[in-house]
Amino acid sequence: MKRYDCMTVLAKRLKDELVILSLGASVDEWYNAAPHMREASLFQQQLGCVTPQAFGLATGLPHRRIVSLDTDGGMMFNLGILATLGNEQPKNLFVVVWDNECYQSIGGPPTHTASGRVDIAAIARGAGVDKAFTARTLEEFEAHCEAGLAAEEPYVVVAKVAGTVQPDIKRKHSDGREDKYIFVRHVEKTENIVIMGPSEHN
Repeated sequence: MKRYDCMTVLAKRLKDELVILSLGASVDEWYNAAPHMREASLFQQQLGCVTPQAFGLATGLPHRRIVSLDTDGGMMFNLGILATLGNEQPKNLFVVVWDNECYQSIGGPPTHTASGRVDIAAIARGAGVDKAFTARTLEEFEAHCEAGLAAEEPYVVVAKVAGTVQPDIKRKHSDGREDKYIFVRHVEKTENIVIMGPSEHN
């Protein structure tokens, strides 16, 4: 599968959700595949922090669906989050792991999943996430998107995608600091809350 095709399929199903996603090539792909989710998407800069941050949002906003767009490299950096999901059982968290079997943003060295022995979905099930699956076709992925976005328990789908990047797409032109404020202001507006008020110097 192509990651961009999967993103396009997922984006069509999203409206009011909040999305956390990883650094790397998937940032620009999501920026193009889901323009209507721009303000609702936080582009995380630290490997291993995507699903943990999504879990935090899911806990803090239990009435709202949270989507984590993680990567195989990012998940391997912090497998402990799967145990947390297994124990805490957030009802509103849908996790997608883009598994291209490589660290694409640093030249493509293989991740552990490239060995054929490491199965992130199996690890998730062993950690207590009962709804954890691997998708190898676009049809399978779409079915898991439908199920995962409606689930009342944590739902993980590992999408086996090619190690290629969608060509000829626009680059996201904002930096991490700007992205943070765009996202926070969106949450404030849609939840009618204040997260980051004026500083003492304003």
